Amino acid sequence: MDEIIINCDLGEGIGNEEQLMPYIQSCNIACGGHAGNRETIEKVVELAVQNNVAIGAHPSYPDKENFGRVSLSISEEQLINSIQQQLNLFQEVLTKKGASLHHIKPHGALYNDIAKDEDLAMTFLKAIGDYKNEMGIYVPYKSKIARKALQNGFRIFYEAFADRAYNDDLSLVSRTLPNAILTNKEEVLKQVLHIAKNDSVVTINNKIVATDASTFCVHSDTENAQEIVEFLYNNIQTATIG
Repeated sequence: MDEIIINCDLGEGIGNEEQLMPYIQSCNIACGGHAGNRETIEKVVELAVQNNVAIGAHPSYPDKENFGRVSLSISEEQLINSIQQQLNLFQEVLTKKGASLHHIKPHGALYNDIAKDEDLAMTFLKAIGDYKNEMGIYVPYKSKIARKALQNGFRIFYEAFADRAYNDDLSLVSRTLPNAILTNKEEVLKQVLHIAKNDSVVTINNKIVATDASTFCVHSDTENAQEIVEFLYNNIQTATIG
């Protein structure tokens, strides 16, 4: 089993970055699309550098009203311009802080949409093309964005979600449904280990579906996120599935 990397989406207004950072290996920092601004980016980048955490940009649809969790019908040009503005701001902060970009992870509805829509996936790759040779992209397994990224010479990291339940098609169970979010730390650990060891996930319908992941996300707005990441940090290397 390869090293298990835990990542968190940060800079989204929760304010728990200092509590989470010591227990994670990678972070995805909101850069103004769904949340965040120059001040919050600077703060989280500083914390990441202090804790030796890999730094990722977390661009989104330009939609703070819905926290980037609703699909937007905007033109290709508008989306590319928005993503590039977000990344330009992020890169300005990284340069100022002497930090480097490890990866880009799209946020929310954009993440889900480019996983399913090949044309939108290509638009996203066009938007981030300037960063192609210096970073990787966090993507879901067997997604459109994963396939198109590989075809176009991008480096990818497969990502799974530690604190979310899966449907049989590897989509995430809607947050509007019960049991969509895993908050029991033992259940989160069990899901992470199952995916890491077996290259498969147990879905909400108790089916075993093939998947792959090298990094696992715990959402910073999950109610007990700190408890979860601390538990994973302390148990992930020695735990076995019960």
